[in-house]
Amino acid sequence: MTRDESLRPWVAASLDELVAGATSREPVRSSDAKSGAHFERVTIDDAAYFLKVLSAEDDWIMRVTGNTTNWEFRAWEAGVYAACPRVIDHTIVGMALEGSGPSARLSILMTDCTEDLVPPGDGVIPLEHHHDFLDHMARMHAHFLGWRDELGLADLARRFLFFAPDNIAAELRADQVPVPIAVAARGWELLPTRSPRLNELVRAVHRDPQPLTAALMATPSTFIAGDWKLGNVGRRPDGRTILLDWAYPGQAPPCWDLTWYLALNAARLPHSKEDAIAHYRSRLEHHGVTTDDWWDRQLGLSLVGMAAVFAWEKAVGGDAELAWWEQAALAGSVWL
Repeated sequence: MTRDESLRPWVAASLDELVAGATSREPVRSSDAKSGAHFERVTIDDAAYFLKVLSAEDDWIMRVTGNTTNWEFRAWEAGVYAACPRVIDHTIVGMALEGSGPSARLSILMTDCTEDLVPPGDGVIPLEHHHDFLDHMARMHAHFLGWRDELGLADLARRFLFFAPDNIAAELRADQVPVPIAVAARGWELLPTRSPRLNELVRAVHRDPQPLTAALMATPSTFIAGDWKLGNVGRRPDGRTILLDWAYPGQAPPCWDLTWYLALNAARLPHSKEDAIAHYRSRLEHHGVTTDDWWDRQLGLSLVGMAAVFAWEKAVGGDAELAWWEQAALAGSVWL
């Protein structure tokens, strides 16, 4: 389960302890940052680090996802990060959790990997890098296959509701509405006109996520990091994949991470979604997972669930992308 039994996650008593000895601390705003978290570049003993500080009071993502117990900290403290295959570099050095409830403050100290991250923008990523990301995702999923959540991390049923209209309603009443929330509200308004059948399907999931949850839980599950968007991904010179910001960790189908990757990175993929799906499956098989009995069902159901999360984003985009998700989700719904 663990790479080295001598490895113990460092849990500092406070933010001050986490950055003790720092000779510089420089606030930064990541171009990809979408939440209310605070970021700093920190220098300790002439080494460069990146600091993230967040709480549910300030971070709308924590609120809409229902993260009231600091999932990242729970996974870190339990040694899940340390148990990952070596091809995944989470970059984390230590964490500190102070306080409790919505005002609890989680501080995460990471090595500064800025130079090795996927460059921001809309450029297509190299095919080799894309293949490696999918391979390393598959290796991580194969490594944790059968993992069961006994830590109280992100619940599968709640994942379908992250951007559901009822779930984001409170954020729309904020003095400064987060841009993704405002776009989501606009997308949900457009969806009934742009794709009536997809709208009907995803609203049914929002009203009652349990049938989809039960159907997916009848297929194999694993531990997932939960947010394989390219803004969180990079490539070390030795070929390892950097995977940051495990904001939604927990037990879920392997295809959940895959379909999330397809949904959020669609414009930057170097080949079709179908090719990406086939490559991921082949690598999962390569890492020892037999998929014949469950693959089509889990993939189809995951596409339904991912449409429930991001159909709004497709509704504000181009016709071809929306049509692909409509077709994929409706085809997947036959497994419900």
